[in-house]
Amino acid sequence: MNNILLSFDVEEFDMPLEYGHKISSMEQMEVGYRGLDAIAPILHEVPTTLFTTANFADHFPEKIKSLADTHEIASHTYYHSSYSSANLLRSRVRLEEITHKKIYGLRMPRMRATCAKSVLDAGYAYDASIHPTWLPGRYNNLHLSRLPYIDQELWRIPASVTPKWRIPLFWLSFKCFPFSLYKEFALRTLTHDGHLSLYFHPWEFTDLKGSGLPLYTRLICGDRLVERLINLINVLSKYGTFTTMASFAKNDHAVFRLDSLKNNSLQEITSQVTTQGNAFNA
Repeated sequence: MNNILLSFDVEEFDMPLEYGHKISSMEQMEVGYRGLDAIAPILHEVPTTLFTTANFADHFPEKIKSLADTHEIASHTYYHSSYSSANLLRSRVRLEEITHKKIYGLRMPRMRATCAKSVLDAGYAYDASIHPTWLPGRYNNLHLSRLPYIDQELWRIPASVTPKWRIPLFWLSFKCFPFSLYKEFALRTLTHDGHLSLYFHPWEFTDLKGSGLPLYTRLICGDRLVERLINLINVLSKYGTFTTMASFAKNDHAVFRLDSLKNNSLQEITSQVTTQGNAFNA
């Protein structure tokens, strides 16, 4: 059975800051929230994985808790624009407090590289931060596996790229490629690999006029982008089954060792990590 892993990075809309366009923290949150409302037709149709910053969840806890009933909530660290290794643990604990569910997965903002030991020590079972392609000015990961692999007991689930040429199938490709071409690439990759991992951001599905972003990042947005993604979902559903990343890893690879981890306080869990190392057993 082919597995389709659809995910969204649920975050504060801070991307305009990269291009010198000022946007307040409040507006960043508002755009992110409007994005979640915009993709509601998609969230009602298929299960997804929502990689959520704890900062965003702090602002909208009831929304995130409600989404956790039908979707997987995973960590996108604490803040989208700043990083510390301590926030790997803090974000997981906070998301578990809000959702009352286990948080298994991590995706770093902007696909930032992180060592497996840090992710394991923070209590995660899988990482979805690998984009095994070359993006000028961002990263060159052509040496990394296109397919899921074990890295020091951590399951890495890369974003999908096409076989051989490693053409990325991420959010920008979906906007900029003709739909027929993107669909062909996606179907070939799904049938070749047996799974397909695609990621987007809720804010893409809002009106991005006046956002200060380059034209290629807002080429298609709002309702047009919602309609395009629904069309893709309808096509892909004929060739595979939509599932969350946690379910994919559990069912296909059995790499989860976290069921014994208790919902302790941040101080208690930090103490466990410090004194026991990687104490998360099957």
